[in-house]
Amino acid sequence: MSTVERSWRTRRLDPDHSLGLRLTVAAIAAFLVLVPFALLALLVLGAWPPLFRLDASVTDALHGYALAHPAWVRVMSVWTDVFAPGPLRAATAVVVAWLLFRRARRLALWAVTTMVVGGLLGALLKLLVGRHRPDLLEPVARAAGFSFPSGHALNATLAAGVLLLVLLPFTHDRRPLRWALWSAAIVLAVVTGVSRIALGVHWTSDVLGGWLLGVAVVAATSAAFRTWRTRTGRRPARTAREGVEPELAGPDPDPARRDHA
Repeated sequence: MSTVERSWRTRRLDPDHSLGLRLTVAAIAAFLVLVPFALLALLVLGAWPPLFRLDASVTDALHGYALAHPAWVRVMSVWTDVFAPGPLRAATAVVVAWLLFRRARRLALWAVTTMVVGGLLGALLKLLVGRHRPDLLEPVARAAGFSFPSGHALNATLAAGVLLLVLLPFTHDRRPLRWALWSAAIVLAVVTGVSRIALGVHWTSDVLGGWLLGVAVVAATSAAFRTWRTRTGRRPARTAREGVEPELAGPDPDPARRDHA
């Protein structure tokens, strides 16, 4: 192994280097999330029998429950409408406007980029895969377009990730509030996805694909944002606790962390 190769590896794994350990781990995390999505997409394209049977069995079970419980259908219908891609994009736009008001332009750009890139990827993949939605004899809901990945699950994951990582800086030393934010983000993504299966307009693998793609996009854009932070001399953010821009909530109260770059 050459000196150049050893030097490159040392820099990549050095926590104090601007392109060090945190960025490497973030990039690997994004890649590892994207791999299961790619595998799932291949299985869907190949109409893998075990996956088809799993999708069909879950859809049949939930559709039978929906036919027997109209109140359940109403709850799921309201949820899927309130947290549809349109309203979630509007909510994100409000947050972006607030960020611009606070002069957090790069953070606003990150939020817009995450939502736009994720949405475009989802739309493109729908066309490329061309999977049809479940065809039920007594549908309780209807939806147009192709099925994989679920746009509702994808956009709910994107919006939940963006809102979570923007608001986490305001939970400094407030663990209950941080857990509440994480819980709200998870519930938003999970229940929105489940609502699409419960209403019989998506297969289970469609929703799983939407979740995986959403997480991969958020992880990738967050890693890119951290790259910018370290290149401008800012300390690496502990994303799961502080979001992508800890300074949004004000100066870091810990001088040791504030001065670390």
